[in-house]
Amino acid sequence: MTVTPTFERIRRLERRGVIKGYVAKIDQAKIGRNLLVFCQVSLKTHTTELLENFEKQVVELKEVEACFHIAGNYDYLLQARIHDMQEYQFFLKSKLAAIPNIANVQSSFVMTTLKIS
Repeated sequence: MTVTPTFERIRRLERRGVIKGYVAKIDQAKIGRNLLVFCQVSLKTHTTELLENFEKQVVELKEVEACFHIAGNYDYLLQARIHDMQEYQFFLKSKLAAIPNIANVQSSFVMTTLKIS
């Protein structure tokens, strides 16, 4: 295909919402965010108000790259980027634990990333 039909096809996909946006892939180590952490969070109570309050507060945390409401043993899965373990401890104690209604946090630390789509 030539440039014009390809460009029009891309624009049509954008208008239909198939293409939702574009992102830049950042080398996190170069900006000092070396530690990738997945935090599984369970809440004490599951009222609409408390769920919405948790979601509102957690999306404001600069360390949190992604937040997923999940099914299973935990209620939410957070993906966070942190400088180091000392900063993670501060994040956990001063920011995440300050959100009301959290019952438990289980954290996993990424040692090696094999694939990102």
